[in-house]
Amino acid sequence: MGILVVVFLFAFYKRYKMIKGMTEGSDSEKLKILSDANFKAVTKKGISLVDFWAPWCTPCKIQGPIVSEVAEELGDKANICKLDVDQNKKIAGELKIRSIPTIIIFKDGKPVKQFLGIKTKKVLIKGVKEALGE
Repeated sequence: MGILVVVFLFAFYKRYKMIKGMTEGSDSEKLKILSDANFKAVTKKGISLVDFWAPWCTPCKIQGPIVSEVAEELGDKANICKLDVDQNKKIAGELKIRSIPTIIIFKDGKPVKQFLGIKTKKVLIKGVKEALGE
């Protein structure tokens, strides 16, 4: 019984350290931060991947670095963006964002693909390349 408690505490501690270690400061320089004010201007032309997230959301903290990696790889071909739903309720409401993380790929301002929950880099890159016609 004692070993089981030690294993449980160790697993809990590792998870706590992983979540605590996730920071917002690790965003790619190619990642665009969107707001209610600039959302339509950025997404109206070309391909845009938008990560709808919130700072308190643990799955969003896991998804964030993945989206940053996508920005590093595809930031020259498409807009790779994040929008904080707590700070930008207008756009989140218009798009009926009810769960986060939600990722939507837009083509010329129109949603073409949507993902709910944590998605891998490979899945996101495939979605963007499909929207680009590659």
